[in-house]
Amino acid sequence: MTETIEKPAGSRVAPSRRSFLKWSGVATGTATLLASSTNLGMPGHGPAAAADGMTDADKTVWNACLVNCGSRCALRFQVKDGQIVRELPDNSGTDDIVGPTLRPCVRGRSLRRRVYSPDRLKKPLRRKDGTKRGDGEWEEISWEEAMDTIADEYKRIVSDYGQESIYFQYASGVTGGNITRDSWGRLLSLAGGYVGWYGSYSTSQITVSMPYMYGARFESNSIADSKHSKLVIYWGNNPIETRMSGGNNLWSATKTRKDYGVRTIVIDPRYSDTAIDVADEWIPIRPGSDAALVAGIAWVLLDEGLYDQDFLDKYCVGFDEDHMPDGAPKNASYRSYIEGKGEDGVEKTPDWAADITGIPAATIIRLAREIGNAKPCSILQGWGLQRQANGEYNCRAIMVLPLMTGNVGIHGGGNGSREGTINFPLATFGVENPVTTMIPAFKWTEAIDHGSELTALKDGVQGRDKLESDFKMLINVAGNINLNQHSDLNATRELLRDESKCELIVDVDNHMTSSARYADIVLPGTTNAEENDFIGSEYAGDTAYAIMVDQAIDPLYDCKSHYDMCTMLADRLGIKDEFTEGRTQDEWRSHLINETRKELPDLWSEDELHEKGVFRINNPEGTFVANKDFRDDPEANPLETPSGKIEIYSATLADMAKDWEFPDAELGDKLIPLPEFVETWEGPLAAREDKEYPLQMIGHHFKGRTHSSYGSVDWTKEAHPQKIWLSIPDADSRGIDNGDLISVKSRRGVVQGQAFVTPRIVPGVVSVPQGAWYEPNNDGIDEGGCVNTLTRIHASPLSKGNPQHTNLVEVEKYHA
Repeated sequence: MTETIEKPAGSRVAPSRRSFLKWSGVATGTATLLASSTNLGMPGHGPAAAADGMTDADKTVWNACLVNCGSRCALRFQVKDGQIVRELPDNSGTDDIVGPTLRPCVRGRSLRRRVYSPDRLKKPLRRKDGTKRGDGEWEEISWEEAMDTIADEYKRIVSDYGQESIYFQYASGVTGGNITRDSWGRLLSLAGGYVGWYGSYSTSQITVSMPYMYGARFESNSIADSKHSKLVIYWGNNPIETRMSGGNNLWSATKTRKDYGVRTIVIDPRYSDTAIDVADEWIPIRPGSDAALVAGIAWVLLDEGLYDQDFLDKYCVGFDEDHMPDGAPKNASYRSYIEGKGEDGVEKTPDWAADITGIPAATIIRLAREIGNAKPCSILQGWGLQRQANGEYNCRAIMVLPLMTGNVGIHGGGNGSREGTINFPLATFGVENPVTTMIPAFKWTEAIDHGSELTALKDGVQGRDKLESDFKMLINVAGNINLNQHSDLNATRELLRDESKCELIVDVDNHMTSSARYADIVLPGTTNAEENDFIGSEYAGDTAYAIMVDQAIDPLYDCKSHYDMCTMLADRLGIKDEFTEGRTQDEWRSHLINETRKELPDLWSEDELHEKGVFRINNPEGTFVANKDFRDDPEANPLETPSGKIEIYSATLADMAKDWEFPDAELGDKLIPLPEFVETWEGPLAAREDKEYPLQMIGHHFKGRTHSSYGSVDWTKEAHPQKIWLSIPDADSRGIDNGDLISVKSRRGVVQGQAFVTPRIVPGVVSVPQGAWYEPNNDGIDEGGCVNTLTRIHASPLSKGNPQHTNLVEVEKYHA
């Protein structure tokens, strides 16, 4: 068993039998260590520069970091002689929860290094004849030749295979853009459409499963609302590293903790920066065992009468036998499952949960009592715990605890989902895709390999019973999912090299990413420093905002904006007028600002936006409370579930289970109506029996990168080098010291990297920070340290989502 860590007053590090600093190599501190550092290394960035920039700059323009972290941080670029010479943070806003300053993190503060990287793509490239994807043999071509080739191939493929042979890859490093983000989707939709996707690699399991409980996906209360709480639990949630901006969840979490001092617990396999900076206690847990911990807590709540029966009776279906839907089997309620009266006949005691989770039974009992007695209690779950082979049940299970304790719909409580936010009413550039067929986002490699075999009941195809065609053309825009963020990269590489499968791959990016290396045509895009846009916030808590993105410099080299590329291609496809509607990109921005003003009449003029940069709207209710209308009057505001209530037992899932097909049921794939603990392939119990691969592996989000974005920037690589987390006992038993070069191997591949031996990870678990760029050597060993060299392509049962935290591995000291 792993003991929990209760931090002494004023402590910032976990106790250890060895010196923490000896093993970490650096002192701990907040994730924003470099966020306020002076920019160095290029002209105008020295200490002599003025605190708020250069006084002799030709201009200072507003811009933003647009990568896919959920934050949208404001930047100010200072320009002299046509070059960006200094990058400044936001200087508007407050130092309060309301209307905060949008300070960028280490990633956003290094954006200029991406703009001026010597590795920027400079001209359109075509793979040389006679070479295979990935060989690295390219020839420069003109934009006219590139667009002619793409247009001709597009027409041929649609003619040969149909419109549903076209796939537009879902992931993008410009997800924070507007015109930037939506240009390609708009073009392809107007050209006839493409097979779409649902879910995401980040959130498929919770996005798809929560509606069976609540009728729709709801966020929980905002982080700032936890000022009303008596206890806050970040369950697998790490906003200090994943949402690092000054105006986003990092700021809300640290500011709320500082001002209100609410007792905070972090449950996570790692002692994360969130645990360091805002928590009183860290409870280490084995990956994939969250639903078992919930069950053990629920047993204590029932045994000691710490649950809210009145709330359950009024608002819920399926908790006990007296409140079950018609036709449900006997002893199929959640209470029956906990008490051992269900199908498995096992009572879910703290001892039972301790055996699975690695958390001592005494800790589970104490945690349950804290949750049951804290009125109110806020449980904010992250998304990592649902990225498991049966992650749908983990996330739904956590949502049971606020129900049992009556914390839904009130200040200081929440529904147990991720922290909520208010939205900015931004007018967007996209149009509706006329093709209604969709696949789960994680299924695209299977759709390339055998798409016509994918069905609704087996693979989650939506819009038709089965796909009409394999995917023959793949367009990947500013994303690195093709050969970095997807699973089993060695197998994926071989699939992409097979030109008889996908016949054309187009990649648009700033740099030659690992995905771009496996394309046929590579188009060099501008960065957002080289174009205009108007963007809105995403996960912004109780202050939503828009940022004016102004072009700082002319496009470098022979790069073009996404809008200009798509205009060229639209002309060749005969839809230029429909695509542009007679507007330039700058005119589209003006149009979108005017359209936004229809919903938000107080929005500033364009001149004011150019000058002030960030327009904020604050939550008129103060802090966001999820499901408040339902709590206040469930009859007048029923949920969109069959019962109109919160369904702990889902009769819909029970019915679906009769028809859905699971060819790999022996691996634990199944649909069940309750959020039970389900052991699966390479899960916590499998690790005990696997002598060859005895360690569980996860891939945590990393402060030096947003997924793989910024993964090639020299500053972020120096500040936050890729290191593989390994516990002291696991390192000792393998003769590994901190800093050693090690190999991590699974049944899919091998990665190399530097060992970070630390007490900050639960024994039996390895963590490889996700997003490092895939760099296989001649022996197929990934020297870049990309976690997905080791992960498996096997989607979760309900959402068909990404299971990339379900892995068994072995670690050894590297021997050349």
